[in-house]
Amino acid sequence: MIKLFSALMLACALAAPLPMHAAENPEARALLAAAVDAAGGDTWLNPQSLLMEGTAVFYAPDGVTPRSISDDYRMWRAMNPDRTVSHGADGKVRITARSKGQLLFEVGYDGDTTWTEKGVMPRADADAYWAANFGFGIIRQAGRPGFVVEAAPARNVEGHALAMIRIIGPDGGRTLFGLDRKRHYIRYMAFDTPRGFHERVYDGFYRLKGQNWVQPRTITLFYDGVMANRVTWTRVTLNAPMPDAIFAWPGATQKDTKP
Repeated sequence: MIKLFSALMLACALAAPLPMHAAENPEARALLAAAVDAAGGDTWLNPQSLLMEGTAVFYAPDGVTPRSISDDYRMWRAMNPDRTVSHGADGKVRITARSKGQLLFEVGYDGDTTWTEKGVMPRADADAYWAANFGFGIIRQAGRPGFVVEAAPARNVEGHALAMIRIIGPDGGRTLFGLDRKRHYIRYMAFDTPRGFHERVYDGFYRLKGQNWVQPRTITLFYDGVMANRVTWTRVTLNAPMPDAIFAWPGATQKDTKP
């Protein structure tokens, strides 16, 4: 009888649905859905590419005045629609910063190789670099299987009441997002990085002309509570053609493309 009871209990346990993740709940999923809708719905969820142009101010970690100011700051971004990496290189990207026509820095990723104006970056250095910089786009994938969306305690950021959610990717990466209680805009993001605890604050939201896409005009980045830089986007182009050459290291040769 005991053996039969044990067998029945095991059978029931195997047949029962797996429990929801401890902190995942319908409210967290509803908050995510509202944020996606406020950002632009399907258009925002499935961009092919972004070209963003503006200015940027960079601060040293031990200073109070700007270390450098870029009056021509640009980012080209080709998206990976099947992204699962929470905080790592994904898709393709190129960023250039110039001041009065002079190059301050340049960094790119062609889908395999990371490079700067100085040359190809070793793989380990590249992985640490992108782990400290990539993170926002994972929210576009959070409605897919394999992702967990948790509720977190609410907070205020720069005078805005935010509902907080935590997205856990299939790779185990954890990212906090703060969603405006009134307008549902994504105003905050944070995650652990090799460089320290990274936070971003978004503001100045507006809708692109003729597009169902809501864009933050300013992004302020912090590491361990210290402001590192602030970017102001003045022009955003959605789904522009982006040939592979845009993301290739300008000095590349066949032997140079492998770090």
